[in-house]
Amino acid sequence: MAVCRFRIVLHLVSCVCVFAAASAQAQPTQRGGGLHGYIGYQASQPDDRAEYGYGMGFYSAAWTLVDKPLAHFQIGLASGWILPDNRDNKDQPLAPEGTLARKWKERGPTWASVFQTVEGGLGYWRGNRFRYGPPKFSMNGTPQCYDYEVGSPGWSFFYDTEALPDNRLGIAQLSNRLLIPPDALPFAGDPAGRFFGYTYMALPFTDPVPSTNGRAPVGDKAWTCFISTANFKGPIAYYIPETWSKIADLFDEPFLYGRGLDSRPGLMGGGAMEINTVPQIVASDDKGVNYSKIPTLRFPIDQSGRAVLVQDVTYYSQDALYDDFLAWRQGGDAPSGQFDGSGAFVAKLSTRTPGFDQDQTPMRGVADTFDTQVFDDNTWGLVWKPEGDAPAGQFPQYYRHEEGVRVAVAPADVPSETGLHDAEFKLATPGEPFTFSQTPAWTTPGAATEPVQVTLGDGSLVTYAWYRFVDQPSFQQYHWSDEKKAALQAFVEQIHRAWPIDRDYMAPPTSGELVSLDPALLVEPPAGMEVGYVPIVLRQEADFTHQNNRP
Repeated sequence: MAVCRFRIVLHLVSCVCVFAAASAQAQPTQRGGGLHGYIGYQASQPDDRAEYGYGMGFYSAAWTLVDKPLAHFQIGLASGWILPDNRDNKDQPLAPEGTLARKWKERGPTWASVFQTVEGGLGYWRGNRFRYGPPKFSMNGTPQCYDYEVGSPGWSFFYDTEALPDNRLGIAQLSNRLLIPPDALPFAGDPAGRFFGYTYMALPFTDPVPSTNGRAPVGDKAWTCFISTANFKGPIAYYIPETWSKIADLFDEPFLYGRGLDSRPGLMGGGAMEINTVPQIVASDDKGVNYSKIPTLRFPIDQSGRAVLVQDVTYYSQDALYDDFLAWRQGGDAPSGQFDGSGAFVAKLSTRTPGFDQDQTPMRGVADTFDTQVFDDNTWGLVWKPEGDAPAGQFPQYYRHEEGVRVAVAPADVPSETGLHDAEFKLATPGEPFTFSQTPAWTTPGAATEPVQVTLGDGSLVTYAWYRFVDQPSFQQYHWSDEKKAALQAFVEQIHRAWPIDRDYMAPPTSGELVSLDPALLVEPPAGMEVGYVPIVLRQEADFTHQNNRP
């Protein structure tokens, strides 16, 4: 009898152990490394790339890629990169010893690709503090070999909630009708694949400064961001030329004189969606086979099953705007600001099948679901295949782990005991506020008004104040003469009078509709400050009275 009871107990213990082991084995676990890769296109180049190096732009589709705001998630939608044209340098390092990029030996011997860049664009960034569903747009520049990045008139590209040090501020707010918050520009409602246009144009707001007393020269190219949306069109801000030239003085590198984006034409090749940080949930079936799940990634397909992502990639020469802008500053008539087509080169697009990896392991089967394609009207995007492992307009979500590869599988082929079908990803919560210290750049001369507050559609509360244009923080690190500041101030006042926000500066997109910015970003100057004053964001924080941000 005792032996029988012992056998029963042993059997029950064995069953419990097996059940517990199976449960532990199947427990879904979230971790990083879920998806990495680029979905890109190439663009044809003019015969003389330097001639058409005074501006680059295109229209990029904006859409809600993920259903909910996710934590630990970063994917840039289709964007591009601009580099200074240093093709004449074949072997001399552009990244000084001591900079971050100089450690990247594979970029040598010149480090030209990581010396200076203008990048940014549409996307979801890991450092976003106020996620709301759709993507956002942000400027971004890397003036010093990726030692730091400049994403707005006061802050870095999401790396820190504290404003940049005074001597690293680099963007001048130009528009007197649009807020540029540090967490980037949100859109109105669901963008639904509508197009966002942006172009960086090199414009001469100030004269070049020659090298004197062992100081680096400063060029006249202020890379100015123009955007094109349904409710706002025109220039919003520019990179002050000294932002690019100062690296030569800081590192005492005369070889860098005249090699930055303030002096050189820009180079832009193709562009890409950069898939950088995507979580995955991993679990195993009762045979010990591992499976992984990534978030549902949706694309804006039309009735033909196409997702058109980029169109009208265009390079510009001085004839497009630079020459007329300079003549205006020197006393001539005000140009319309519309880019002259005689100075435009519209690129022909090409593409290739992208590759992806998970945990640095190649992924197989994605190309059986969708591929990139250039369509008849020279637009670029994606097409879905009927035999794929995901519905039209979706990236394959599930993968079986095999030796040396992750294989895309249909949802029905994922064993139910893994628990992956019901597993959900961690959601993002509002982050810490973006703030600034009471440093001289912000306080001397300081704002011309008391702070004003507005709540954006992403659930954040933005505090801003109006500054006289040349009194804004980014300029205060430079000891310019009163004459130079007065001339720049007077010219910007002319721009505010002459260039409205409902004019097509970029040519309209070949196809599709324009997206709308969050209307809360649009502001009116106070009485008496209609020209020559700009709104400078001082703080951005979660507004917990907004239902999307209630903890």
